[in-house]
Amino acid sequence: MTNLLFVIGSLRAASASMATARAIVDQLGAEVSCSFADIGGLPHYNADLGEVPEVTHLIKQLHEADGLVFVTPEYNYSIPGVLKNAIDWASRPAFDSVFKDKKCIVISVSGGSLGGVRAQSHLKYILNGMLAQTYTCKEIVIPMASAKIEEGKLNNTAAVDFITENMRGFIASF
Repeated sequence: MTNLLFVIGSLRAASASMATARAIVDQLGAEVSCSFADIGGLPHYNADLGEVPEVTHLIKQLHEADGLVFVTPEYNYSIPGVLKNAIDWASRPAFDSVFKDKKCIVISVSGGSLGGVRAQSHLKYILNGMLAQTYTCKEIVIPMASAKIEEGKLNNTAAVDFITENMRGFIASF
């Protein structure tokens, strides 16, 4: 069974990013095994800290996953600092980290009309720099995401169907 690790760019339990991830997990059901990375407990990146248990756990999760599903909001035209921090921790050693050749898909959400396209572009650029394999598909962006959340999940048939179609393509790429 395909093992997907969701990396959510927002720490809020009620975030549109988490609501979108929950809708994806519901749609995929028993087709895949899904788990979530906890990036909120990582210290600020500092190579002087040496081995950090939370980082070791994150890297283990990333390594064991067949694919990574990034669902991120856009903060100030880019990715949230907490997401960049997690990536910075796991991206060592450069060009030979757990991200090298790792299959990834990127989804962005936003309260605005652009759906987080700038954050998505920045995240794909970062993943490319670490030699990850970002799945190529139409951009998966959820504009005005907060208005599309009901009971903690993305509840927009067109968006959920579009995401599900692309997620199935991503899974079939393994």
